[in-house]
Amino acid sequence: MTACAIETTSAGADDGDPENPETRGTRPAVPAAAGTPVPPYAITADGAYAARLAVDGESWFPERWTLDGPEPYAVPLPGNQPEEPGTQVQPMGDGRVLIHRLVDRHHAFSLLYPTGPGTGELPLGAVECPEPETRLTLLPPAPCGTRAYALAVGARSTAVWLVAGGAAGPERLAELPGRCSGGVWLDTAGRMLAVDRELGGRTKTVVVDLGGGGAVTPLLQIAPDSDDRLLLADPDSGLLVIASDAPSPGHERLGWGVLGSTLPVRFPGSLRLPDCTVTPFAIQPGQVLMPESCAVALRVDGPLGTWVGTWRPAERRVRHLPAPEGWLAGAGLWTPEGVLRLPYATAETPCGVAELAVGGPVPAVEGADGKPEEAPEETEATRPVPLQKAPLASSAVANS
Repeated sequence: MTACAIETTSAGADDGDPENPETRGTRPAVPAAAGTPVPPYAITADGAYAARLAVDGESWFPERWTLDGPEPYAVPLPGNQPEEPGTQVQPMGDGRVLIHRLVDRHHAFSLLYPTGPGTGELPLGAVECPEPETRLTLLPPAPCGTRAYALAVGARSTAVWLVAGGAAGPERLAELPGRCSGGVWLDTAGRMLAVDRELGGRTKTVVVDLGGGGAVTPLLQIAPDSDDRLLLADPDSGLLVIASDAPSPGHERLGWGVLGSTLPVRFPGSLRLPDCTVTPFAIQPGQVLMPESCAVALRVDGPLGTWVGTWRPAERRVRHLPAPEGWLAGAGLWTPEGVLRLPYATAETPCGVAELAVGGPVPAVEGADGKPEEAPEETEATRPVPLQKAPLASSAVANS
């Protein structure tokens, strides 16, 4: 494991050029104190930028991480007053940071950017949610890097909003019956959005065509009475990582399938770790039409703490790796070459990236009799995923 330790500044630092890591101030943005909820850390689809809320004492402020240079570094973007811990931030492809603040029942959006020692802010408008139970959250960064979207989840329906990159402020693009969650991009253009919709007592993944008037198409339909959710998707290979209780009613299991394939979803026994919670968070890109060779990064939470796992469909095994100290758990991305990059922050290294080089497939393990052990059981779903009916069926990946 290699680590890059990067200097950074915190709120209140007012010296130097914020775009030059050699001239910034020296007050570190230290991690949150024990027991304080840590806001999410978001990374652009191309891995160039990331953003999070950092904390200095009891004051929260947005922070942008630049990851594509010779040495990653962080730039603080504090406003006129501290942010609330629940404020959401998201990096854009041009280096600006989208911020989502809740003001009364208005959800206000702005773009932040460094201006010498200060922070510039471009207001984008607001979304009003008159129903108090409506929850509005940002979707994962769009692959295009120029637009940002949000889900407004109400009591009986969910609206998809374009909140950055539109012609004139936030724009409602679609409204779906039911309560939606998640959010996975299925293409590199940021047009096809998969969300998990709870409707009629069951959760199924559907695709919203954001470029086709918000048309909705079923995606995951493993069994009529199963709850099926899409966790990750890779447009290059077509690999999908899902969670479903189809093979074990009442008990959710992790599985994998291929976009556009008529083959059943498989549920590897290797992904069932006793007394642990396994959360996939990144798929290796660049493996065109080779879904079984893609590496998947896993966050594993167990009695002994939190660590990193890696898995490939072709291996049917999980490799267990120690997480770097201060890992922003659940955040990271793969390079096409198979290097897993994990952001971390400690008091000594407030902005760091650890790199884990994961090799090829794991060789077979010999048992006590000297013979190779059998691979863990892999269960097939009773019905194939109807991905061939999705709007992406005409693409090269979908027809593979």
